[in-house]
Amino acid sequence: MKVYKFGGASVSSASAINNAASIVEMYPGKKVIVVSAMGKTTNELEDLVKSYFKRDQKTSAIFEKIKEYHEAIISSLGLDQVDITFVEDLFDSLQERLSRTPSLQFDYEYDQMVCYGELISTAIVSSFLNKKGLLNKWVDIRQSLRTDETYREGIVDWQWSEMLINNSFNFQDADLYVTQGFIASTTTNQTTTLGREGSDFTAAILGNLLNAESVTIWKNVPGVLNADPVDFTDTERLEELSYKEAIELAYSGAKVIHPKTIKPLRNKNIPLFVKPFDFPDQAGTMIHKIDHQLDLVPVFILKKSQALVTVSPADFSFIGIDQLYEVFNLFKKRRIKVNLIQQSAIDLSLCIDEPEVGLESLVFELRKKFDVRYNTGLVLATIRFYNESAIQKMKNDRKVFVEQKSRRTIRMVIK
Repeated sequence: MKVYKFGGASVSSASAINNAASIVEMYPGKKVIVVSAMGKTTNELEDLVKSYFKRDQKTSAIFEKIKEYHEAIISSLGLDQVDITFVEDLFDSLQERLSRTPSLQFDYEYDQMVCYGELISTAIVSSFLNKKGLLNKWVDIRQSLRTDETYREGIVDWQWSEMLINNSFNFQDADLYVTQGFIASTTTNQTTTLGREGSDFTAAILGNLLNAESVTIWKNVPGVLNADPVDFTDTERLEELSYKEAIELAYSGAKVIHPKTIKPLRNKNIPLFVKPFDFPDQAGTMIHKIDHQLDLVPVFILKKSQALVTVSPADFSFIGIDQLYEVFNLFKKRRIKVNLIQQSAIDLSLCIDEPEVGLESLVFELRKKFDVRYNTGLVLATIRFYNESAIQKMKNDRKVFVEQKSRRTIRMVIK
C-alpha cells in the first residue's frame, strides 16, 4: 500500500486533475490519495474568514469567486449534476455558516471554514476518478484523524487516530481511497487544521499508521531543489536526502516539505519521494535512512514575513534564566514561533514569524518589564552546506541584522 499526496498546484485546473488521474492509473495497486485544496483556494478562504470575522461587505463577493472557480473546473471535467450533488451541498453548508454571527475566537472560525477547500477539492477529484473508471471511496478524514483543541495547529491524538484510521482505510471495501490533507477534528467533532501546508503531514500520518510501503508527494518541481525557483534561477535537484537533513531543511523554512512530515516516516523507516507531477516517470528526490554523511551543494532557504524582536531588561541587569522564562512563557501563550535566538549580556534577540495580528500588543506586554526594539518585513536566510561564495551571494549588500554560523549552516536575518 502506498500513499500519494497531490498539492494545490497539481489539482488547480481540469488539465491538472486529468494529469493526477493519469498518475494514479499509471501506478496501480492499493493507495490512499491525499488531496489539498485546489490552486490558491486556501488563500482565498483565509480572506473569506477575515472578511466574515470583520463582517465587512466583501464576504459575499469572495465566496462567489471561490464557487465560480470550482464550478468552472467541474464544467471542464465534464461532471454532470449527479456527480456534483455533494459539492453543491458543501457550498450550501459554507454559505449557511457565513450567515451566522461569528464567535469571538478567530482561530476557531478559521478552521471551521478553511476546511471546505479540501472537502470540495476531494469531492471533485473523487467524482472524476470514478467517472474515469478508477473506482474509489471518498473518506472524510475528520472522522478518523483526531487532534486536541489547538485550532490552526492541532496536536494529533495518535492513539485514537490509529484505531479510527485503520478502520476507515481497511482496504476491504476499496483499493483506492481519496481523502483530505491539512484537516482533522476534535473528539467533539469540531474541525481543526494541522498548520499551513499541513497536507504533507497528513500523508505522513497515514503512511505511519497504515504501515505504507512509501509516501509520494507530487509537486510542480523536479524534486527537492537546493533553492526555491521562485527566488533563485540556478537551482539544482538533490537526488537524495537523509531524514535528518530533510527535517533540518524543512524546519529552516524549505517550502517543499512541511516540517512535521519527516518524524512519522522516519519512526517506521518509510521512504518519502518528492516527484514532479508533470513528469511522473522522473526520479525526483528520495528521502530515506542514510548512514553516511552527505556532502551537498549549498542549499538556500528564505523564510519570509519575519520580525526581529530585541528585549533588554529595563533596569540594565543581565539577561538571565528568569528573564528568558518570562519572555518565552509569553511567546508560548501567544503561540508565536521563534525561529532564531541570539543572546548577549543585556540583549535577547528573537526572530519570529510575524503575527497576522497582535504584534503591537505583544510589544506592549513586553514593555512592562523590558526595553523593546523590533523590525518587521525581514527574511530569515539559511544556507546549509555553505561556502564563502554562497554567503556573498546571499548577503549581496543587503542589511544583515543577525548572523549565526555553525559547521554546516549559516543563518542571517536580512532586509
